[in-house]
Amino acid sequence: MANYDYDMGIIGGGAAGLTIASGAAQLGAKTLLIEKEDRLGGDCLHYGCVPSKTLIKSARVYQQMKNAHVFGLPDITPGPVDFSRVRERIESVISGIQKHDSEDRFCRLGVKVEFGQPEFVDEYQVRLPGQTVSAAKWVIASGSSPAPPPYAGLEKINYLTNKELFSLESLPSSMIILGAGPIAMEMAQAFNSLGTRVEVIQRSGQILSKEDQDMADMVMHNLQQEGVIIHLHASVMAIEDAGNRRPRITISTKGDETPVQLEAETLLVAMGRRANLEGLGLENIGVDFSPKGLTVDKRLRTRHKHIYAAGDVTGTYQFTHAAGYEGGIVLSNAIFHLPRKVDYSTMPWCTYTHPELASIGMNVKAARAAGIEYSEWSENFQNNDRSLAEGNQSGLIKMLLDAGGKPLGVQIAGPQAGELLNEWVAVMNGGVKLTSLASAIHPYPTLGEINKRVAGKPLAQKLFSPKMKKGLKFFFGFKGRACDV
Repeated sequence: MANYDYDMGIIGGGAAGLTIASGAAQLGAKTLLIEKEDRLGGDCLHYGCVPSKTLIKSARVYQQMKNAHVFGLPDITPGPVDFSRVRERIESVISGIQKHDSEDRFCRLGVKVEFGQPEFVDEYQVRLPGQTVSAAKWVIASGSSPAPPPYAGLEKINYLTNKELFSLESLPSSMIILGAGPIAMEMAQAFNSLGTRVEVIQRSGQILSKEDQDMADMVMHNLQQEGVIIHLHASVMAIEDAGNRRPRITISTKGDETPVQLEAETLLVAMGRRANLEGLGLENIGVDFSPKGLTVDKRLRTRHKHIYAAGDVTGTYQFTHAAGYEGGIVLSNAIFHLPRKVDYSTMPWCTYTHPELASIGMNVKAARAAGIEYSEWSENFQNNDRSLAEGNQSGLIKMLLDAGGKPLGVQIAGPQAGELLNEWVAVMNGGVKLTSLASAIHPYPTLGEINKRVAGKPLAQKLFSPKMKKGLKFFFGFKGRACDV
């Protein structure tokens, strides 16, 4: 048996890498974790989930202050936002979480942490500055980075990605956003709420293009009511420097070919990501990959069965919780030697706009694409008492059932949709019957009652059917309606 320096070597100190490193070390494997940056935590902690959700909270509080009159309170005119204070709060939250992702903590768990750019020498050895190390098994969890589109003129102006957005010195007076995915929509609403004039350029006919259009449109209409300008079916014709490297973007829209020029103080590019694979020396070991990510099997193995991949670098779901899940798959296969495969059929996700848009399983787009027969059931938030009490007049939960009555997927556009979705995570992963959810007692008044109500709708259709009423009348002599309008 070959003698390697480590049982497990991990490249990347983000969500996937940290999950695997922690688990492997605590299970007794001699573990090496390599991170090319100077700190652990990855994109989510420093440039993604954590700073964006912190910013969203500040923006939402500021928006509520401006709308105090809606809740019967005195009108308030808050002063302009000092973004340096918002930035300080973001940095404080990151710093608090960073303690859990520190080198010292992982060392206490038994993980050796090295910083630097690794490069595969062969399929078992990696070169680091000043040393070469080997491991019996390797995991590539190097994450992803923003991938600006190849638009001519983009290089002539100053533009932002999520890596620069949260460290701005001051609040931009105006912003153009390229793209209308989750990051783009979250940031469009947040900066608009803080006082930035925001315009969004989207190539297709809807925002959040992976979602069902009716659900995405609820989010879009709310953003438009708040003042965000959204250009759909828009093609970028030219990008120019309007002076001091400020963006001037010329667009045309479907059905109206007249060019329109947009100018702003800054530009946020939020149009996709690419896997961080450059410099790893993958060509030295014959591992297959593309700009989207590494080629892996259902057990997350590359063509070399002892080299795994997890997280954004696989090119599948670019969520922190997906990275954690994939980390667990790798541990099962690499440490326990149990042949566990990935199953994304109940992968949940949420876009943290207001209203939030959360999904699990199949939506209508996915079911139609797969040719699956389904029935659709929905419930409006305007029928939920807690939603009305909190000032939420719009929103919808939509449930898809297969031909046998089992949930295919659930989408929620409404207040705290991400939290409400957790009940469906339990239902769909635990094989819970709709009758169990519909008959369970939920506290009143809560937003969660909407889950119970939509689960009960297909049951109510059968229970209160003419056939049921006819049967009860036959057996028990019921007399029928007591009032007619």
